[in-house]
Amino acid sequence: MKRFYTHVAVLEGEAGFEIHLDGRPVRTPARAPLALPHALLAEAIAGEWRGQGERIDPRSMPFTGLANGAIDQIAADRKGFAAGIARYGESDLLCYRAEGPGELVAREAAAWDPLLEWARRRYDVTFRVTQGVIPVEQPAETLERLGAAVGAFDPFTLAGLSTLVTLSGSLVCGLAIVEGGHDGDAIWSAAEIDEAWEVEQWGEDAEAAARSARRRAEFGMAHAFCALIRG
Repeated sequence: MKRFYTHVAVLEGEAGFEIHLDGRPVRTPARAPLALPHALLAEAIAGEWRGQGERIDPRSMPFTGLANGAIDQIAADRKGFAAGIARYGESDLLCYRAEGPGELVAREAAAWDPLLEWARRRYDVTFRVTQGVIPVEQPAETLERLGAAVGAFDPFTLAGLSTLVTLSGSLVCGLAIVEGGHDGDAIWSAAEIDEAWEVEQWGEDAEAAARSARRRAEFGMAHAFCALIRG
């Protein structure tokens, strides 16, 4: 789409902080007002609109895309969407360890045990950890408490958390960023331990490297989105 505006502004209204293009409010794909709950997030999204060239490229506007999803999709069924994210706790990456070799087992333990310990303290839960890929059932109370934590989030936080969790394969990793303030780069490295090991052993082709870089960038954007919501 060709750029059709000159001036971008953030105005506070009854529904929140709105993005205006040449005095007209931006709307989501479903035609709802693009109203943000936090000024910092609104300014970041306004920056995406200001940064467009002669043509508007939605791929260069990740914050706008996450906000659109929060408003158009998540808000309509917040509890259902939250429940879908919480289900990752049933098969969290951090609970499935390699059977060998010893160095990989040690790397996983060094990175993953502290994250599980943080979650144990934060939510007063326990985890069952196994080796291999045979499913292990987590305690019902653990799933209930993690589900309650996710269910308390607003649609915008859920939008960012969903990306963090699906890319990492770990509900605990996502929660560690959103509620624990953990470093996003460290969390991503923890989630990619197995992949990094494979690259060390067998090398990495250009296509796989490009795919990994895209995933890491998307994870970083979701982390930044959540940080803007926390202020």
